[in-house]
Amino acid sequence: MTRVFNKVSETSRRKSLRHSMPEAEVILWSKLQRRQIAGIKFRRQYSVGNYVVDFYCPELKLAIEVDGDSHFQPGAEERDAERENFIKQYGIKFLRFTNSDVRKNLYGVLTQIWNTVKSMKPE
Repeated sequence: MTRVFNKVSETSRRKSLRHSMPEAEVILWSKLQRRQIAGIKFRRQYSVGNYVVDFYCPELKLAIEVDGDSHFQPGAEERDAERENFIKQYGIKFLRFTNSDVRKNLYGVLTQIWNTVKSMKPE
């Protein structure tokens, strides 16, 4: 069986992405790490196939993406849709926010994540 999650071939790419996270991702990571949201563990820069998601909770199969400028360039919408469809085939749900959402409305972003996690979390 082919390995799909956190493939060894993607290790250096994931590591590079972790060391060059944009400001909005750093801000959000500071709130997701160490089980701060409902006791749920998130990982950063987690790969599914050849794609890397910003944050991922394996327990809930929940991916969180923070979209920066590159996601609003010509052709990016189609690439994002292809990527998201590939990842969703593994039962993974997506939450998407923009860099601006995180910087200007962190409370709203965290509230949406909290509500999503609480609705998915088995009691």
